[in-house]
Amino acid sequence: MKRSNAQRLRDSLEDDIINGRRAPGERLDPETLGKEFQVSRTPIREAIQQLVASGLVTVSPKKGTFVAKVGVDQLIEMFEVMAELEGMCGRLAARRITAEELAALHEALERCEKAAKAGDTDEYYYENEGFHHCIYAASHNGFLANEARQLKQRLKPYRRLQLQVRHRMDTSLAEHREIVKAIEAGEAQAAEDALRQHVIIQGERFSDFVASVRTLSSATLTSTA
Repeated sequence: MKRSNAQRLRDSLEDDIINGRRAPGERLDPETLGKEFQVSRTPIREAIQQLVASGLVTVSPKKGTFVAKVGVDQLIEMFEVMAELEGMCGRLAARRITAEELAALHEALERCEKAAKAGDTDEYYYENEGFHHCIYAASHNGFLANEARQLKQRLKPYRRLQLQVRHRMDTSLAEHREIVKAIEAGEAQAAEDALRQHVIIQGERFSDFVASVRTLSSATLTSTA
């Protein structure tokens, strides 16, 4: 998948922020970014807007754009809500998915498999995003789908971070296969449970996630625990 200048800039800034190379409160100057990344103001503006949507960056009128602070506890709470929204989408999709939508879901799964086989976590993330959007659409509940997309956008950088945990990409792919199996079989409860477990961070995954966040971005994220 070829990414635009705005996407590449956003991904680079996300990595810098999460990995602590850009500290909380640091100002992101458009002119400096343009020189650093050799891009025009348009992709910079688009990237900043997307980072604001994900909560990594804040914009202060007349002062500028700054790296934000996000606490681990707040992230966990957001993932809990995301898991419930995803579960609802899965339950409804199992009941309402059309033949065309099911075919699109299988195609999205195949693209995830291809990215996983290549060991490309970034490519897998983007194909994973398409996979989940197929399920949102198949829920045939526009309000629910919109809420899920908005929260998913806010959690995007941390979902990418999760995929860097050892073996997580392969585990995620296996979970995708179970989700598709349940939806295709029309097993609403199984689809809901599978999607909820796929998203929620608990048990060993909670420990791995917190360890990754604190190790990779101890200078960026503050825990209120």
